[in-house]
Amino acid sequence: MEKNLKNHVIKLSKEIGERNYIYYDSLNKAADYIIEKFKEYGYIPQIQSYNIGDRVYKNIIAVKTGNIKPQEIVIIGAHYDSVTGSPGGNDNGSGVSAVLELSRLCLKSDTGRTIKFIAFVNEEPPFYLSGDMGSRIYARDAKKRAEDIKAMISLETIGYYSEQPNSQSYPPFYSFFYPDKANFIAIVGNFKSRRLVKRIKDAFKRNSAFNIESAVAPEIVPGVNFSDHDSFWRYGYQACMITDTAFYRYPYYHTQEDTYEKINYDKFAEVVKGLYYAMLQLAK
Repeated sequence: MEKNLKNHVIKLSKEIGERNYIYYDSLNKAADYIIEKFKEYGYIPQIQSYNIGDRVYKNIIAVKTGNIKPQEIVIIGAHYDSVTGSPGGNDNGSGVSAVLELSRLCLKSDTGRTIKFIAFVNEEPPFYLSGDMGSRIYARDAKKRAEDIKAMISLETIGYYSEQPNSQSYPPFYSFFYPDKANFIAIVGNFKSRRLVKRIKDAFKRNSAFNIESAVAPEIVPGVNFSDHDSFWRYGYQACMITDTAFYRYPYYHTQEDTYEKINYDKFAEVVKGLYYAMLQLAK
C-alpha cells in the first residue's frame, strides 16, 4: 500500500506537476492517469464532462456496485487539480492517491451499498466555492437524479505529520481541546453530518491505532468547509472531510514546495488502512 501511494503522488506531482486551468494539458494528463488506474484495477470509469468557455473539464467516477442495496451510495472523493504555482504533492496528490488505493482494495470486497470513487476537477481557485467546481456540478446533478447518497467523504491533504511540540495550530479557541502535535488525522463535519463523523471515527479507531480527532462545527469556522464536501452540504447530503488540517500544520501548503518528498508515507498508509475499514463499515 505505501509503495502504491507514493507512486501515485510522484506521478501526479513530480512527473505531471502543476495541473489546473492554466496548465490545462497537465490537468488532462492527470485525468488520463486516474482513468488508466481505475481501468487497471478492474473498473469501467465514467466521465462527467462539462464546459467552462471552450474548455472541457472532467470528473472521473469508478463504481463498485453494492450487492444488497445498490441504490444507496457512499462517495469517496478527492480533487485532482492543484493550486496555481504548486505541484500539489500533498494538496491534493495525497487525497487522489488514497482514492485510487481505496478503489483497488475495495474491488474484491463485498459491499451492501454502492461505493463511488470520484476524482473531482476544479476545486482550487478561481473555481473554489463556485458553481464551476467539479464537485458542485456532480452534487447538483445527483440531487436532480434523486441519487440516494448516504455519505460523502472528501479526502483533502492527508499526508503530512509531525511529532514536534507546537507543530499543530487551530482556529481560535480550538487549541484548548486538541493536541499540540501534528500527529493525527482529522475528520471534520457540520452539525447535520455529526452522526456520520462519529460512525467514521468509531470504525477507524476499531481498526487502526493511528490517532484520529474529530470536530463538528458550523461552516463559518475557518477551514471547516474548505473542500469538496461543501458541495454536498449545499444539496442536503451528509458529508465530511478527512484532512491532516492543511495550513494549520503544513508549512508548504499552496506553495511550490508542496512536493512528494514532504509526505510521511508510512503514516499516510496507516491512515488509508483505517479509512478502508471505515469505508467498508459505511457500505454495509
